[in-house]
Amino acid sequence: MAFMNAIFKLLSARDESSRSLVLVRLATGAVFLSSGIVKVLFENQGVGRFGKLGFSPAVATFVSTVEIVAGLLVILGLATRVAALSLAVDMVVAIVTTKLPILLGAPPEPINALPKLGFWAFAYQARLDVTMLVLCVAVVLAGAGAYSIDAILSRRRTSHAMDRDGLPAT
Repeated sequence: MAFMNAIFKLLSARDESSRSLVLVRLATGAVFLSSGIVKVLFENQGVGRFGKLGFSPAVATFVSTVEIVAGLLVILGLATRVAALSLAVDMVVAIVTTKLPILLGAPPEPINALPKLGFWAFAYQARLDVTMLVLCVAVVLAGAGAYSIDAILSRRRTSHAMDRDGLPAT
């Protein structure tokens, strides 16, 4: 029942930007969470793929762990800016190592369908990575919003900083 009350409160809130941030956080976090889990569960997406790109298994493990942990943190709205920043770095590295070479004419992996090289191939292959990078930057800039663990912790810190008369503690 408490969950349903929280959902109703969220949907009926007047603060549209905070409601929108919840949706952005849920979508962004879910993409990274699922991506990290897939890298762990399927070798061809994790250790095997990273090996083909010239990275060690430790890098694959590190990336999948970052995606899972930071994805969960973004969903929860806990340490949101730090989590989103780490995911933004993840996307920059992914774009530079796997997508930019397509633009430059030397893709690190075979591309099965046209276009295979050049701007349109890059634009097509990098579309999700660029979208996720932009969403992560947006979350870094906006923060978690009112409906987050970050906001709850901030309200608690603020209330503890007040004295009994409601004035800031000195």
